[in-house]
Amino acid sequence: MKTYKNLYEEIVSLKNLISAEKKAKKGKSKKYYVQKFEENIAYELKCLHDELRTQTYRPKRLKIFILRDPKTRTISVSDFRDRVIHHALCNIIEPIFDKTFIHDSCANRKNKGTLLALNRFKKFKRKTTKNLHTKAFCLKADVKHYFKEIDRNILLKTISRKIKCNKTINLIKSILNNHSEKKGIPLGNLTSQFFANIYLNELDYFVKHKLKIKYYIRYVDDFIILDILKDKLKFWKKEIKAFLDTELKLELHQDKTKIINLSCGVDFVGFRNFYHYRLIKRRSAKNIINKIKQFNNCEIDCEKFLESFRGWTAHADMANSYNLINQKLELVSL
Repeated sequence: MKTYKNLYEEIVSLKNLISAEKKAKKGKSKKYYVQKFEENIAYELKCLHDELRTQTYRPKRLKIFILRDPKTRTISVSDFRDRVIHHALCNIIEPIFDKTFIHDSCANRKNKGTLLALNRFKKFKRKTTKNLHTKAFCLKADVKHYFKEIDRNILLKTISRKIKCNKTINLIKSILNNHSEKKGIPLGNLTSQFFANIYLNELDYFVKHKLKIKYYIRYVDDFIILDILKDKLKFWKKEIKAFLDTELKLELHQDKTKIINLSCGVDFVGFRNFYHYRLIKRRSAKNIINKIKQFNNCEIDCEKFLESFRGWTAHADMANSYNLINQKLELVSL
């Protein structure tokens, strides 16, 4: 295994911090905290550079809030200066780890995402069913309370196998330990998304290289496996369950992990995937109806509504939903 030393100087360089600040403010340049940071940007970046160089940097306390969309989630938001550090770290170490990730790890990666996951599912579905002419099954699995249950010691050991730079590891520790809980990583940080992929990359390798499973796709903590034999999927489920328990201290969600006949439709990455077509979930359609009602009642402004509607349309376009989009358009009062 190739290892990397002396990364810290690259991470803390002013050039990298300037690049990181540009990424951190993307889509948020109108926010008060971004504008305040940029009023004295040279000073702020110099302070960060000095703190990192002298290893006196300490992240600020996370801001916690509850999001209900539709399930209740605790979101942890870092101070803007800490987000700059997160981007600076990921600028340097993400490419190192990304090269080791399997092709079908689809979430939070450059040139990957929902559309790739859907297209790979479609391709695997056709292969397992002999171009949709035979029966096949899907193991649809979900890791229970994934971000809350990540063991930070196991994560650090995994990272340390490749990163042999003590200063970089100490920076990662300071980010990981800026969390009130004894285990887990906060949902909402850029680094958390990246670390989550590193952690379950261990599962990906077990699935692909130990179990030799061909048709496997993972999106964060949701994953699917396709095969023509239901008993083979049952065996693989048992092996994966044991691996997660012993190696990663994780548990499969009992209610959300099941083996499904592909003809019944499989919920994956926000869509209901059938043999010959794909639908968006009902919850998504209800959400946009609520946004339309708010706009029609003048409860939200035009700019905010258009942003939501464009996002929803881009999402719906990935399904067979031409008529649905037009129906929703007709509800908008202009």
